[in-house]
Amino acid sequence: MLSRFSFSVCLLLLIAIPVHAADLPLAAPESVGMSSSKLNQINELMNQQLEENILAGGVVIVARKGKVVFFEAYGHRDLANDKPMEKDTIVRLFSMTKSIATAAAMMLVEEGKLEVEAPASKYVPALSTVKVWTENGLVEPKREITVADLMRHTAGFGRGGDDAVGKAFNKAKLSQSKDLDDYVNRLAAVPLAYQPGEEWIYSNSIDVLGLIIQKVSDQPFGEFLQERFFDPLDMTDIGFYVPAEKLDRFAVNYKRSEDGLIPISNSEADARYHSMPAVQSGGGGLVGTAADYMKFLLMIANGGEWNGKRYLSPETIKLMTTNQLPEAAFPISFGSQVRHGTGYSFGFNVHTADTEWDPAARVGEYGWGGAASTHYWVSPNDDGLIVVTLEQIMPYTFDTEWLLKPVIYDAINDN
Repeated sequence: MLSRFSFSVCLLLLIAIPVHAADLPLAAPESVGMSSSKLNQINELMNQQLEENILAGGVVIVARKGKVVFFEAYGHRDLANDKPMEKDTIVRLFSMTKSIATAAAMMLVEEGKLEVEAPASKYVPALSTVKVWTENGLVEPKREITVADLMRHTAGFGRGGDDAVGKAFNKAKLSQSKDLDDYVNRLAAVPLAYQPGEEWIYSNSIDVLGLIIQKVSDQPFGEFLQERFFDPLDMTDIGFYVPAEKLDRFAVNYKRSEDGLIPISNSEADARYHSMPAVQSGGGGLVGTAADYMKFLLMIANGGEWNGKRYLSPETIKLMTTNQLPEAAFPISFGSQVRHGTGYSFGFNVHTADTEWDPAARVGEYGWGGAASTHYWVSPNDDGLIVVTLEQIMPYTFDTEWLLKPVIYDAINDN
């Protein structure tokens, strides 16, 4: 039986949540061992960021033990037009796409259609010709790129930049690709930055994985995601573009300046989101809402099953949420940023040790983020604590995650 207090909190949550998200499982914080008063500190911290022009707006949603216990929106999705950020505001998820793409690949692994340790060239022949850049010229790879390499960013792909690999990457003009096949053909012509499996470099490898999913499933990548995840999980606003009837809910993207927040979004920059793109990017192409992403994470945190439907096995979820990097790949770096105590699984980063890099994080915690400073993390050792925060600020910053994380963990009160 719910107490009168718990019933009242659940009723308020139901009233406040948009209709499309009303099927989220709700609970009073105290019923899952969390403190309402401590969770309410999130409001103060988010409003503080608004007052200091750190954010235009944001959404925060928290769940534990499979129940949503906090869901609030703050500030504006569009400052110039005085449009508030709302719980069903649609944002650019960017690299939060990666975990969904990897989950799709693992579904095909379970069906026996895809092998994790198989050469990726088995599915995409263009990858059989890749070479590795060295100071003494191009050399053959010691071994082929595997599907596992694609999922954990150990494939060897580099990024744009001023070095030889970076210049070749820029010359490939991936943004001009006519479809996923063309995209991967262009990428395969760029020398690898290192031998497959020997280092970790965040790259375009999940885009390649999207093409493999498309070929193995024999259906368009986006169609596969829609059929296997979006529709059955009732992720109603997620996709590779924003339909015309939903554009009013699409948040403006901002950057910080000495004069305050400046919109990055404009008609030209956002045109890519107004129709289905030629390349459906598994690495960063999705847009969606907080409720959409929470539904996906509830399924992951529940061992691959949700609302009576199994999507992935517990064994697969274990692979996806535990470190898969060899010791030699530690510590991983993101540009000049060294992230001590952080590994990578099939789709998520994984906190492997307590360090000063992310001091409030818990060992075993997994998650990631998106280029517009969206964040999410899950702590399986804390009864499946899940947090998603969505804002639209570039370049990427950890501000909101690191500000809220200690407060949210402190709200756990099982006694």
